[in-house]
Amino acid sequence: MVTVADFNNDNRLDIAVANFGTNNIGIFHGFGNGSFESQIQLSTGSSRPIAIIAADFNNDSLLDIATANHGTHSVSIFYGYAHGNFSPPITYTTGYDSLPSSLVAGDFNNDNHLDLAIANYGINSVGILFGNSNKTFEKQITFSTGLGSHPYSIALGHFNADEFVDIAIANSGTHEIRVLLNNGNRTFANQANYTVGSASPYAIGVEDFNQDNRLDIVITNNGIENIGVLLGHGNGNFENPIMYSTGSSSSISVAIGDLNKEHRLDIVVVNNDTGAIDILFGRYEGFQNQTRYSAGSSPQYVVVGDFNNDTRLDIVVANGDSNDVSVLLGNGNGSFENQTRYSVGFRPQSVVVGDFNNDTRLDIVVANWYSDDVSVLLGHGNTTFENQKRYSVGFRPQSVVVGDFNNDTRLDIVVANVYSGDVSVLLGHGNGSFQSQTRYSVGSAPRSVVVGDFNNDTRLDIVVANGGSNDVSVLLGNGNGSFENQKRYSAGSSPQYVVVGDFNNDIRLDIVVANRDSNDVSVLLQYNKGAMAYKMAYASGDGSSLQCAVIGDLNNDTNLDIVLAYYGTNNIGVLFGHGNGSFQNQMMLSAGANFHPISIAVGDFNGDGVLDIAVANHGTKHVDMMLGNENGEFAMQTSYEIDFDSPPIVMAAGDFNNDNRSEIVIANG
Repeated sequence: MVTVADFNNDNRLDIAVANFGTNNIGIFHGFGNGSFESQIQLSTGSSRPIAIIAADFNNDSLLDIATANHGTHSVSIFYGYAHGNFSPPITYTTGYDSLPSSLVAGDFNNDNHLDLAIANYGINSVGILFGNSNKTFEKQITFSTGLGSHPYSIALGHFNADEFVDIAIANSGTHEIRVLLNNGNRTFANQANYTVGSASPYAIGVEDFNQDNRLDIVITNNGIENIGVLLGHGNGNFENPIMYSTGSSSSISVAIGDLNKEHRLDIVVVNNDTGAIDILFGRYEGFQNQTRYSAGSSPQYVVVGDFNNDTRLDIVVANGDSNDVSVLLGNGNGSFENQTRYSVGFRPQSVVVGDFNNDTRLDIVVANWYSDDVSVLLGHGNTTFENQKRYSVGFRPQSVVVGDFNNDTRLDIVVANVYSGDVSVLLGHGNGSFQSQTRYSVGSAPRSVVVGDFNNDTRLDIVVANGGSNDVSVLLGNGNGSFENQKRYSAGSSPQYVVVGDFNNDIRLDIVVANRDSNDVSVLLQYNKGAMAYKMAYASGDGSSLQCAVIGDLNNDTNLDIVLAYYGTNNIGVLFGHGNGSFQNQMMLSAGANFHPISIAVGDFNGDGVLDIAVANHGTKHVDMMLGNENGEFAMQTSYEIDFDSPPIVMAAGDFNNDNRSEIVIANG
C-alpha cells in the first residue's frame, strides 16, 4: 500500500510505501518536478506492514505514519520529526489472529485527538483505538462486522449529516458493504448492509460523485469485472450499487480525484491480474468506460497527487511483484505520460543504506568481517557509486545498523564486533565521512545489534545479543552521540539474535532473545526507563533439543501463549501467558515415541474459533493435528503422512486459496 503527503514540510508531495515483503516503509521525498529521491527505509521488524496512512497524531504540525501490521497483528505509529525523519515505531496490538488489513484516522469522539479505526480481517471486526493527549492510544475496542465477514477495507465520512464521523466497511467474506453510524459516545450502530452480489468487495472510497452534497461510496469488486457506486441519501442510507465495467476480475485498489479538470470526480482502479490501471471519468449521469495504462507487475495500491506542482493530478501505483512504484504524470486532460518506476527492492543482510552526505542520494555501508572495517560507498544518484572509503572498527564485525545518535539530523553507524566484545559507534559529519570509532564494551561475542528508544526520552539506545557471555547489553544514549556504560541482563545459552517490541502492551519496548544452545527464549520486560526485568521460559530438561517456538492465544483469554517443539524428548510444550510477561508452568503434550517434532504451526483448523496445533514430525514423516478447546486442552486428532523420501524440516499454516480455511505447507529436507 502507498500514501502521499508532505513529510518534510517543503511544500512538495512525497510518497510512503508499506513494503509487506521486506518488512519496512520506503519513503521517497519529492523534488516537486515529478521525480523523487531514492528511498529512505524505516524498519518495521517482522510485522508484514500491509496498509499505511499519514496524519498528525500528536498535534505538533508534523505528519506521522501509521501502519497496519498483518504479520504481528498490530498497528505501529512512527512519529514525525523535522526534515522528514521519524521515531522508532510504537506498537499497539489488535488481537491475536486479527490480521489487520486496512486502517484510517479520524476524530470519533470530537476531543481534537485523532483516533484509529482498523479492519480486522481475521476476527471479523472493526477495532477503534482512541487517541490520548499524551501521544498514546487506548486499548482497542472492537465492533463486530458479522460472522465470516472478513472486512478488508475501511473508509470514513459524515453519512447522516450529524457531527460525528461514521464508518463504511468492505466485507469481502459476506459480499457486502456495511455502514456503522457513530453515536458519539464511543459506540456505533449498524445502519444497513448492501450486497454486491457474488463479488468480494476489496477496496472502498468515499466522496460526493453526483454533487448533491451527500457522500457516496465506491467499491472495487474482486471476482467480477466491475466496480460499484452507492449513492448516498444523506441520512445514513444508500442506494443499491450501480456497477461499471473495468475489464478485470481483480480490481484491488481505488483512488479518487478530478483528473481532467472538468469539475467532476473521476475514479482510478488498480487491476492486479492485468498489471494495469483503469480510469473512469465522471459525468453528470455517471461514469464513462475506462481508459487503461500499464503499471508494474502485480500492482497493489494506487493514490493520486500533484507531484510536479503543475496543478495537474498525477498517479502513483505500488507494484507488488516487481518491487517498485510507478509514477504517471498527468497532462491535465485525463491522459497520462508513460510510467517512471522507482525500485523498492531487497538489500543484503550485512549491508544497510542511508543518505550519509545529505545530497538526497542513497549511500551504502558494509560490515567487512575479515578486514575489520566498514566500507562506505557514496551514491551518485544514477545507480553508480564512488570508490569505497574504509573505516576501522573492532575485531570481526558482524552486524551493522544506522541511526541518528546525536540528534544532528546526520546518520551515524553502530557495529557489533564479535571477537573484540564491543560495539563501534561512528558519528557522521553529514558529508559522507565519519569520525573515528568510539568503542563501548559489551559482553562476549556480540552477534546482533538493534537500536530503539528504550527509556522514552526520544534518544536512540543500543541493545546487543552477546553469544559468548549468555546475556544482552543495553546502552542508553545521551543524545549527543555518546552512550552510558552497558547494563547487562542474563539470557539463555548462546543468544544469537535479538528483537525488540512492546511485549506486554505497556508502551515500553521489551526484548526477546533466541538462545541457541539452551533451547529456550528469554523475555526481558522493561519496567522503568530502560531497566529490564528478566523472565525465562525453560526447556524440558537435558536432551530436549528445542527446535521451534511459536506464539498464539490458545485458550482465548486475550493473552499470548508460547508453543515449543522438543525434538529430543518427543514433546510439545505450552506456556500459557498471564498477559504481564509471565507464564504458567509448562504443559507437556506427547508427540509419540521417536516422532521427533521439528516444526509447529498454530491455526483454527476445524473452524471452532479455538487455535489448534499442527506438528511436523521428523522421525515419522507425518504431520499430526492437536485440536484445542477454549480450556486450553488438546486432543490428538489426525495424522497425515508426508509422501516424500526426505523428512519435514519446517512448516507453516495459512489460507492459501482464500476459502477462509487454514492450510499447511511443509518444506522437506
